[in-house]
Amino acid sequence: MSVFKFALAVLLVSSLWHSSLSLDNGVALTPPMGWLAWERYACNTNCKDDPDNCIGEKLFMRMADHIASDGFKDAGYQYINIDDCWASKERDSQGRLQADPDRFPSGIAALANYVHSKGLKLGIYADYGTHTCGGYPGSGPSMKLDIDTFASWGIDMLKMDGCNANIDGMPQGYKQVSDYLNATGRHIVFSCSWPAYWVGSGKTVNYTYAGETCNLWRNYHDISDSWDSVTSIIDYYAKEEDDLIPAAGPGHWNDPDMLIVGDFGLSVDEQQAQMAIWSILSAPLLMSNDLSTISDESKAILQNSDVISVSQDKLGHQGKVVATVGKVRVFSKLLSDNSMAVVFFNSGSFAGPQNVTVTFQTVGLSSSKATVKDLFQQKDLGTFQGSFTTPVDPSSVVMVKMTPA
Repeated sequence: MSVFKFALAVLLVSSLWHSSLSLDNGVALTPPMGWLAWERYACNTNCKDDPDNCIGEKLFMRMADHIASDGFKDAGYQYINIDDCWASKERDSQGRLQADPDRFPSGIAALANYVHSKGLKLGIYADYGTHTCGGYPGSGPSMKLDIDTFASWGIDMLKMDGCNANIDGMPQGYKQVSDYLNATGRHIVFSCSWPAYWVGSGKTVNYTYAGETCNLWRNYHDISDSWDSVTSIIDYYAKEEDDLIPAAGPGHWNDPDMLIVGDFGLSVDEQQAQMAIWSILSAPLLMSNDLSTISDESKAILQNSDVISVSQDKLGHQGKVVATVGKVRVFSKLLSDNSMAVVFFNSGSFAGPQNVTVTFQTVGLSSSKATVKDLFQQKDLGTFQGSFTTPVDPSSVVMVKMTPA
């Protein structure tokens, strides 16, 4: 064999080996931003009596309109994601999944075209098992066919759930899904659920492996519209950060679930807290709310460019807890301009504000002198020497950016 042919063979084997190990799709280099139906709309299929809130094409077209025209697209939100209960209970004559004909009369491909016409992207839901969590056809028996079908429809993100399946084989099975996605040639963000099922069954998750085969992955309970739900997720991420942080980075992210900013269960301060923590954790920012009725206060939180810039920083570092003072946790995240984003999170609900002081060394700042900006107030607070002190209200956050002076 000539040197050239040998080198070519080595290159080919190396390429195939790399493709077999990773979801090599070049997407989600920053945490995905968009909108997801599930928490707000669940499995409401009653379009006859509740046409504005049912899982049907009109809902997703309406949300795409609001993303495109109400400032969300300009802020960075781009995905419109369908969740469970979109499909017909029966596959078509060729064995392919099909949308419910009454609720999606135009079909998913037409919906994808509509979303794309707005400069946005469409995501869809499938299940690794025999049936989805809502009882619709699962992809387990027809995985490659379903992946090819999604690609032919123009889908840009796939959420693969794990109901009604044997969880033991999920890591290898989801890896096979990523291979099928690679083979389509379409750049589809892959959202995996198998780590959440493994955590729920007491198994130990190899997050390095998850990061090689998934763009994002759930690893805890579904979020619900309550402050208790949000704080339980934050507590989990703080407790497990030593395992979670090393796996996060451009193209692969831990996913603590949807933003419920603009729904019913959180105060304005609590909405700011969720937005701040999700951003400093480099979590996907996938809203689940009604963008046609959202308040101006909630919209301002979701479109805050300073907070979003922390989420979307190109380094892709996941923030970590660097100090705990009473009920206040201090999270810190290194940014690409060598500054630090810092969140002071007060989980307490008793008494008034708590004053917290952190040194620049504690938060990881390389300089002894720094300018500090409050990101929610979008206000420069001045130049500080060695440390920074702030009051933090109960069930609230203060989020700042510390830049070496």
